[in-house]
Amino acid sequence: MSPAGHDEPARLPSADDLQQAVLAMLPERHRDPDLDGFYRLLRDYPARGGKRLRGRFVLASCAAHGGDPALALTPAAALELFQNWVLVHDDIEDDSEERRGRPALHRTAGVPVALNVGDAMHVYMWQALLALGSDGNVDADAIRSEFVRLIHRTAEGQHLDLTWVAEGRFAVGEADYFRMVTLKTSWYTVIGPLRIGAFAAGRAPHPAFDTEGARLGAAFQIRDDVLNLDPEAATGKEFAGDLYEGKRTLVLAHLFAHASADEAAEAEARLAKPRSAKTADDARWLLDLIARHGSLAYAQSVAEREASAALRGLREAFEPLPGRAAAEGLLDQFARLVSRRH
Repeated sequence: MSPAGHDEPARLPSADDLQQAVLAMLPERHRDPDLDGFYRLLRDYPARGGKRLRGRFVLASCAAHGGDPALALTPAAALELFQNWVLVHDDIEDDSEERRGRPALHRTAGVPVALNVGDAMHVYMWQALLALGSDGNVDADAIRSEFVRLIHRTAEGQHLDLTWVAEGRFAVGEADYFRMVTLKTSWYTVIGPLRIGAFAAGRAPHPAFDTEGARLGAAFQIRDDVLNLDPEAATGKEFAGDLYEGKRTLVLAHLFAHASADEAAEAEARLAKPRSAKTADDARWLLDLIARHGSLAYAQSVAEREASAALRGLREAFEPLPGRAAAEGLLDQFARLVSRRH
């Protein structure tokens, strides 16, 4: 705010600034050739880029709350580093083929090495957060506590996702799906970034960040699920990878709720195969069934419904904040989550 009370938008660090801040948290070179190779692996996923959505949300939330977004760069970059080490582990757990248009790390380095890389990135994330000082109004302790909370919730959601697949459980309804994605996706994609941005500005987060952030994060994940089954989407992930991995999505929840008994039995048999045993014919058969029952269109409609409701609630929560331009920009970013092509 200017002395006259007018909103003067603070300059948000750029995507390149955020990228450099992430890489600066990681070691670059080592005189020992073997450890030098390890350091290159640590920087592999972060150097591949990505959308950097979560870090950008932290920066915009800080500016919306009247803080200096430059002081939020470290927690924003730490959240991006969280995203990267979680993806290394997630790719192993899902036996994924690709990440950001290139082979998943465990496909090239092996599972044991990739696991260790993810663990090490986790430590470097905490190293940066433990060094975070309370410059200006930054509440460093609250930011660190928020990271603990969102990591707990993300791990709980990942547990649900993985055990449903491991147990061969297909009776996963919409309520189950929303419970899982709120934990697995909403906390570190929307709720956490909004709250961390507030703490970086020295402000208390609005209670609506939890409720509306949960809805918006679910909408983001549903759109992600839809894009995974769109051959023209530029996601950098394997097309139909969710079907090969047997992921329980809202698309499948709708499909099983509307398929005939025979269709459901065959769909379950095809989805239950180990990834290595699934064929292109399995994927084509499932995609055809999904299209016939309108499950993809249904999932997209739910994403749009949830996002619309969440945006109304967040707009009210942002109304009294001093950084109006940043708040409007953040709402605009959120609005694009359910229509993005990648």
